[in-house]
Amino acid sequence: MDLIAIAVPFFMLALALELIIDWQKGSGLYRSSDAINSLSAGILSTTIGYFTRFLPLLAWGFVLRNFALIDMQPEWFDLSASGLLLWVIAALAWDFCYYWFHRFSHEISVLWAAHAVHHQSEDYNLSTALRQTSTGFLFGWIFYLPLFLIGFPLEVLITVNAINLIYQFWVHTQMVRRLGTLDRILVTPSNHRVHHAQNERYIDKNYGGMLILWDRFFGTFEDESDEEPVIFGVRKPLANLNPFWANLQVYDYLLFDARKAARWRDKVAIWFRHTGWRPTDVEARYPKQQTDLSRFQKFDPQTAPQQRHYVMAQFIIAIAGALVIAELYARKGTEAVLIPCILLWLQLYTLGLLNEGRPAARRFEWLRLLLAVPVLSWLLQAGADGLQLKETGGWVIVALYSVVSATWLALIPRAEEQLLTQ
Repeated sequence: MDLIAIAVPFFMLALALELIIDWQKGSGLYRSSDAINSLSAGILSTTIGYFTRFLPLLAWGFVLRNFALIDMQPEWFDLSASGLLLWVIAALAWDFCYYWFHRFSHEISVLWAAHAVHHQSEDYNLSTALRQTSTGFLFGWIFYLPLFLIGFPLEVLITVNAINLIYQFWVHTQMVRRLGTLDRILVTPSNHRVHHAQNERYIDKNYGGMLILWDRFFGTFEDESDEEPVIFGVRKPLANLNPFWANLQVYDYLLFDARKAARWRDKVAIWFRHTGWRPTDVEARYPKQQTDLSRFQKFDPQTAPQQRHYVMAQFIIAIAGALVIAELYARKGTEAVLIPCILLWLQLYTLGLLNEGRPAARRFEWLRLLLAVPVLSWLLQAGADGLQLKETGGWVIVALYSVVSATWLALIPRAEEQLLTQ
């Protein structure tokens, strides 16, 4: 049973409810461009996971089969008193490992490169919770190996991991303020807002997944202060609405420093030293600009309202496409979703360009719409019945979608025309 898949409709419902409340109150917690970018990163993470999620499972399974110290049986984890105690121990053990994985993801450069995408949003709402990395599979699995070495069953650890992730969703909100005693024990919205801050006082604090007790014990706890409101985001702003670049940005500037470093040991060290470390010669030639939070402004490119409406409509279609792909993957596996995923990724990429108001964005979008007809029609003819359109003249629906979208796009005034009319 996939608990995360079951939770997704509730995530969407909660997000929609928060969005409605935000709109009614006029509190400005949501910007459509930022929320679309966060959700696009989440869709990208999920769909890339179709091709990478087996890698951690291979490593964990190998350790469990060959090196487990205790031959724990899944049957031990039942609803009896002893079984429930084992479930609690497994959940606490996973949360403990998560604390250290999360902490090192902020303290080691190559791990931060994967994790940074989750922190790049300069807003903080439930869409931020779904803003997940697409490269976390590279190293994240390592931190949970001790649990498989002990001998916890794979099914149990996958379940407690899902519970841990589901719990973390609700703490990404500004609508829940302080919770008294719970703030001292659990990771709560107040505690996690601190974690997403770029203020000097708050930076690199509150790493816990479910329990804030780990942070209190290991000295990484910081309380949210009314005197210093949280400024969300990262010190080196993403300044982009492209979910692909969000995943590559930190790798890019680490690669830049590695290429420019004169010594080979520095070229290697840059990836594994503390975040922010740079070789002396690189820092001297390419100094970083110091962050001045007193002058902080959110990255918020302005586009025509008609274009924002177009992007929102296309993103709703992208969500529907992602759900169809998820169902197709569940029934037919990885090979069946490769081409649909590529088409979806292309759509997310062009929507990011449109949200930024890039000059080439429309050309990319027209090209995408031109490709959609022949590629999707070919898929339907090839028997991709998971798309559920083959028996209903699917190619007609795809062609109509492309024509309507292209016409709508052509009717949107260009940015320069908007300026002339203002």
